[in-house]
Amino acid sequence: MKKNSVITTLFTDIGGVLLSNGWDREARKKAIKLFKLDTNETEERHHLTFDTYEVGKLSLDEYLERVVFYEKRDFTKNEFSQFMFEQSEAFPEMIELVKKIKKEFNLKVAVVSNEGYELNDYRIKTFKLNEFVDFFICSGFVHFRKPDKDIYRIALNSAQVDASQVIYLEDRPMFVQVAESLGIRGIRHIGHKSTEEKLYEVLG
Repeated sequence: MKKNSVITTLFTDIGGVLLSNGWDREARKKAIKLFKLDTNETEERHHLTFDTYEVGKLSLDEYLERVVFYEKRDFTKNEFSQFMFEQSEAFPEMIELVKKIKKEFNLKVAVVSNEGYELNDYRIKTFKLNEFVDFFICSGFVHFRKPDKDIYRIALNSAQVDASQVIYLEDRPMFVQVAESLGIRGIRHIGHKSTEEKLYEVLG
């Protein structure tokens, strides 16, 4: 197979690509039911607060104080946060695909994702993402979040590559479009098979 010498780096999202979304609407529905929370109040507080947590300007403890523990509860923060962490699941086929592509085409792999610090740290360690990802540009670490173009610029500068040398896996169409506006080649991730085909189409 003739390999493309131009592409040197793979950027990838975590939630929706390598793992399930860590704390999405469905996970919150489960939490609201299990912990008997008020749906409207919890969702409103979440939406008012989560962006600030995700960009690394609130700790998980502070997020929970605002969203759940603004009044006395019969469960602990530790119990609730443990439930949050347990909602994460791996997509093994995608993890193996990224490992395979990295090795076959000698690529650097970088994560570019919107994740709060503690959730991100848990997911990296639990699913051993740092065994094949070279560096992480996550909103909770760098204080920018997609679709802000600066998070992509930080990733490009950290990788020391030109945008034309990058392929980017992302499940959200708007984030693909924003990255492409910087010259990054985006692949909208829908499923393992189609993503694999698109990757080999670009790299092979």
